[in-house]
Amino acid sequence: MPRGAYIFAPSGPELGRREARFFSEAEPFGFIMFQRNCKSPDQLRRLTAALRESVGRNAPILIDQEGGRVQRMRAPHWREWMPPLDQVEALAGSGGVSPAAERAIYLRGFLIGAELLAHGIDVNCAPCADVARPETHPFLRNRCLGSTASVVTVMARALAAGLSDAGCLPVLKHAPGHGRATRDSHEDLPCIDASLAELVETDFLPFRELADVPMTMTAHVVLPEIDPEGPVTLSRSAVTYLREELGLTGLLLTDDISMGALPGKVESRAASARDAGCDLVLHCSGDLSEMSAIAAAVGDMSSSTQRLADIAFSERKNPLDVDICEFEAEFAALTREAEKNAGR
Repeated sequence: MPRGAYIFAPSGPELGRREARFFSEAEPFGFIMFQRNCKSPDQLRRLTAALRESVGRNAPILIDQEGGRVQRMRAPHWREWMPPLDQVEALAGSGGVSPAAERAIYLRGFLIGAELLAHGIDVNCAPCADVARPETHPFLRNRCLGSTASVVTVMARALAAGLSDAGCLPVLKHAPGHGRATRDSHEDLPCIDASLAELVETDFLPFRELADVPMTMTAHVVLPEIDPEGPVTLSRSAVTYLREELGLTGLLLTDDISMGALPGKVESRAASARDAGCDLVLHCSGDLSEMSAIAAAVGDMSSSTQRLADIAFSERKNPLDVDICEFEAEFAALTREAEKNAGR
């Protein structure tokens, strides 16, 4: 059965009749949760079940549960996580990546994934494979997993593996690298002025190394040597570069199409993203009129997108049968040891 080539977000903690009717008719590929949707464990389970019921299938449900500022499920009902960069720096210190640090980030991913799956959420928009730099805009910097390409690659791989082993698909973001942006793409369009040769050896490297992750999210940034005007999300030449040069041949979804970095109305942005080669359009505001316009502009998934989606979700694992309490204790011990060593 055809499914819309878009992912939508409900407007609140309960699914209203009008929304449910719209989702039934528009049949989005999947849904994404935000803090406005996550009020309590029982409520969230009801909402994820209602969303799937509205489309009559086990639709993917996504969330951004990175830790720090960007986590939608928060205390007191859910665990609070350190910002990713703070966690990595506490674990790795000045000595680079150690097996203990890598293991701790794996456990972090597993514990996050297990918590998500218990509430009906099976896709996490993480890890960020962007490389943090001194000039990285604060909206992104402490969401990164390191300040060198090599550290980011190892830590992103560990986090993705933990999520996968918990039964939760990871989404690599923001391709091909957002770390040099000095503007917040929620508000303005960043332009990366480094040379392509330099980017290939630094910012692009984690994405090339992690190209086997089955889902990737694009960056709303301009890379002048690839496309002097169009942001990656809306640029055919940039999406072709992601596919052919970086090997990101899996399911490609946009970052939120309603962000301020992109020009024009949301429906024209969405259509341009599809024309550029993005497989799925992500829309996050929960605005029903915008979702309706996007559904009309974008239409159904193509056969090639459906094939990529089938491949991506065929890689979703059954959760490892582990003692969660033991994993939690091991994670706590590793982080305590890192904090103790940092204090010396």
